[in-house]
Amino acid sequence: MSDSTYTPPEIWTWQQPSGGQFASINRPVAGATHERDLPVGKHPFQLYSLATPNGVKVTVMFEELLAAGHAAEYDAWLINIGEGDQFGSGFVDINPNSKIPALMDRSGATPVRVFESGSILLHLAEKFGAFLPASGPARTETLNWLFWQMGSAPYLGGGFGHFYAYAPEKWQYPIDRFAMETKRQLDVLDRQLATRPYIAGADYSIADMAIWPWYGNLVLHRQYGDAGRFLSVDSYKHLVAWAKKIDARPAVQRGRMVNRTWGEPELQLHERHDASDFEARTQDKIGETV
Repeated sequence: MSDSTYTPPEIWTWQQPSGGQFASINRPVAGATHERDLPVGKHPFQLYSLATPNGVKVTVMFEELLAAGHAAEYDAWLINIGEGDQFGSGFVDINPNSKIPALMDRSGATPVRVFESGSILLHLAEKFGAFLPASGPARTETLNWLFWQMGSAPYLGGGFGHFYAYAPEKWQYPIDRFAMETKRQLDVLDRQLATRPYIAGADYSIADMAIWPWYGNLVLHRQYGDAGRFLSVDSYKHLVAWAKKIDARPAVQRGRMVNRTWGEPELQLHERHDASDFEARTQDKIGETV
């Protein structure tokens, strides 16, 4: 049912509260709301994040790099977006867009800030020469799919996910509109994976790491309540098989836990500073709350 009584004003003004589960984190201006320095750990890479799909991309990448033997040790600090941590001055200095994840690369003589999850994946892949072909058509194909995800997922999350699961009221028009687009995207991926084992070809890459937290978790029935059934995700057989294959990777399982603050306590690792934290510092063992 549509809201046919609404007539847009001549000039839009911000009305608080705007409603919905995430109303408190949205505002029409940028910049910091408060002074807050960010903590800095002992490792070359300082990640400030939360285990949303965009955050999971990067923690999976770090765990995969470490599993492959690269010197990619990192500290992962929790940014609780529900509490407005992303609007602290220290975080805004790294990411003026106030979105997680954000990374400080302190491995060189001059610290480098990296924001936007796709940019972080590309930065790390190039730095370590891993999960991205060095040149040629295979590199271009991997980047095609990395940027496909960056452009497509807002329709899934901010579009379908918002109106289906988080909006204060159910409206048919936006749900139908974004369900149609989400299913089209799922079909794009399913057709791609019908002819190759991984998104960009024969090898696991940053394209898989970017796409899996969004679309893999969706077809594994982990996102937006009963959205998987609503969208008939089990019908995308090639995509489901790929999602299960990625899900079984130990580095992916670890990456899903980092900066996670919901779900089973044994799968929550609010901060990650050492590989041993996965055994010793999960929430079922330390019992702290956010």
